[in-house]
Amino acid sequence: MHFDYHLMRFDWAGGPAGIGRGVARIARTIESVGIRTLSVMDHYFQMDSFAPAEDPMLEGYTALGYIAGVTERLRLRMLVGGVTYRYPGILAKIITTLDVLSGGRAEFGIGAAWYEREHKGLGIPFPPMGQRFEMLEETLQIVLQMWSDNNGPYEGRHFKLAETRCSPQPVSSPRPRIMIGGSGEKKTLRMVAQYGDCCNFMGGPDLCARKISVLREHCDRLGRDISEIDITVLLQPQPDWTPDDVVRAAEKMAAVGVTTIVATTAGADPVATVESLFGPAVERVRAIQPALL
Repeated sequence: MHFDYHLMRFDWAGGPAGIGRGVARIARTIESVGIRTLSVMDHYFQMDSFAPAEDPMLEGYTALGYIAGVTERLRLRMLVGGVTYRYPGILAKIITTLDVLSGGRAEFGIGAAWYEREHKGLGIPFPPMGQRFEMLEETLQIVLQMWSDNNGPYEGRHFKLAETRCSPQPVSSPRPRIMIGGSGEKKTLRMVAQYGDCCNFMGGPDLCARKISVLREHCDRLGRDISEIDITVLLQPQPDWTPDDVVRAAEKMAAVGVTTIVATTAGADPVATVESLFGPAVERVRAIQPALL
């Protein structure tokens, strides 16, 4: 089983002048304890369902580029990018640039976007959900075409590209892994089965088991082996947890087929939490064998 980490807050780092040092410190700590991947959110306002919207929030790909420069092995991912924020061709170039400059450590996380407040606040169009899902599928098709030998045009309902040229190509082979966020059973999980290398769920083992069952049905219809897909789930520890609790939670997830836990914290000192709570659990989590899918 894999162990990743999701960085959701920056208010602990001491204000604007301290955020850079804080991000470098936590990224290096995460790398040093053996965590595989560091992800950040694709938001411009903090999520007001989680913390005050005025709390500090960084632009995701700029933050990942900085993290790439202060680490050596840590994989880098947005969990997950909003399809409304960037034109697909530009997005492919952004991820390719991150992948090239990091030596092949970039992953591509994408979803249909949802945070209407920041769209309205920053003047970003926020189409109806059905249209956003159409845009999501076209974006996946465009990025995959740009990461191929096909430099020709792309004609979609929402996006039209005269050329899909991407030079240089990514360092990752055969391309950066694609994570599709969300757990909608009809559209999102079908796209995971068709285009994705990994997905992300939020919830307990029972919910994950149901979503995995639906994902398996989509894979079967498309002739895809579900074992090719990294099934990740967010793990928010309770304040009184020990490393043993982290391992037990991971075991419960692995028992239903989850292959990666993505830990996160909301405390005042996440670096200390990584060192004292997650660090001692990493190797034990790696030894867990997820249930055969």
